[in-house]
Amino acid sequence: MKLKIKLSLLFLMMFLVFMISIGIYLKIIFAAHLPIGSPLQIPQYVGLLLPICAIACIIFSILIIYIRFSIEKPIQLLNARLEAVNIEHPLSPLARKSNDEIGVLYKHFNNMEERLQLANKEQIDMIAAIAHDLKTPLTSINGFAELLSVHKDLSETERQEYYELIQKKSRYMAELINDFSSFTKEKLELESMSTKPVDVLKLFKDIAQEYEYELGGLCYEFICHHSFTGNMLLMANETMIRRVFGNLFSNAVRYGGKNELKVYLTGYRQGNYAFFQIEDNGIGVPDKDIPSLFLKFFTVDQARQIQNEGMGLGLASCKSIIEHHGGKIIAYHSAYGGLGIKFSLPLVI
Repeated sequence: MKLKIKLSLLFLMMFLVFMISIGIYLKIIFAAHLPIGSPLQIPQYVGLLLPICAIACIIFSILIIYIRFSIEKPIQLLNARLEAVNIEHPLSPLARKSNDEIGVLYKHFNNMEERLQLANKEQIDMIAAIAHDLKTPLTSINGFAELLSVHKDLSETERQEYYELIQKKSRYMAELINDFSSFTKEKLELESMSTKPVDVLKLFKDIAQEYEYELGGLCYEFICHHSFTGNMLLMANETMIRRVFGNLFSNAVRYGGKNELKVYLTGYRQGNYAFFQIEDNGIGVPDKDIPSLFLKFFTVDQARQIQNEGMGLGLASCKSIIEHHGGKIIAYHSAYGGLGIKFSLPLVI
């Protein structure tokens, strides 16, 4: 039975119960005020009952109309929209001006559609990225193999060079597949992630010491400062948080694009969150690409991706880890000239 029929029957029953109750009440009142033995005055009784009946009809009619247009019709529209959902050809968002429960439901539905479209886009991008990243070295391998098979008169030195190039491209393909496998494995690990109290100050100092040595060995400058105290704790999976730092420092080195690169690490508390910033003075990222940096398989420049042997999964991995810890991560233009990444983690209160 449809909702409009149920509501109509419900209001009809309520109306009948209301009128019967009023009728019994009036009958009792008349009987109490009439002298004993006097007959009940039917016209007077009906004369009082009819206006009450008319007013009740008006009230119930207004309620039915209100529910029809405020609840039933919006639900019908939402139901029709659910049947018409099309990820490939998205429709315009559902519009509702009111902020009641139906309005909130419409907003949640619009957000759900956006997430579905984003997931579909990421899936398409994933297939395109894997196909592109594997096609490029495969083309090179096929070319070198064809040269070796056709040109029998190549010198041993030339043959060795082609063999080495084939091996290099094969290793690159293996690394791409390994990166993708690690990313999918990490997604599964996040679902069953265990956390424990982590001292924020100790974590910051350990990270700073580790990457100061690593960046120094690459002849890059590392600068850090913080305002953490010794009584701050995070509920976190320390291994995964260290993985976030590793990805961010690796990105700064890979894509900084400067010989005299400087990397800055900053830590501070704001409210009930610990904030960490990693910035560099490199070439940065174009404005149009900043909102897309955390999408899976997104790279600013395909040529840079091939040159630096990356699949565009590092920042997507960081986003997944931070959000599973209840924090947020953003990218921005650093005051030092390059890219800045800031993420937050909730403190134990």
